[in-house]
Amino acid sequence: MSKKERMRIYTLDEVKDRALGPIGTPDRDAYEAEIQLARVGEVIREARLKRNLTQEQLGKLVGVQKAQISKLENSGANVTMATILRVFDALKAKVSFSVELSNKRIKVA
Repeated sequence: MSKKERMRIYTLDEVKDRALGPIGTPDRDAYEAEIQLARVGEVIREARLKRNLTQEQLGKLVGVQKAQISKLENSGANVTMATILRVFDALKAKVSFSVELSNKRIKVA
């Protein structure tokens, strides 16, 4: 049997399960939360550019420095939910999110 025939293909979920643990474990939850923050940053950048605003202009609308907008767009680390909501408000974006507690899903619009 050749090496190519012995190789197994893994799905992304299988790789994440092996490297980080299954969904619901602390390492996996932290990873998934970080991915979500990165997506939020991408959405903010796209909305800002669509409205022809610089990071500095958006920062002034929100009441934060340009550096904080840059940090939010690039990583989302150490940014409060209040700041994220103010940014979306300044961008005139509708925000909705859901919360799951004990198998009960709550959608907040």
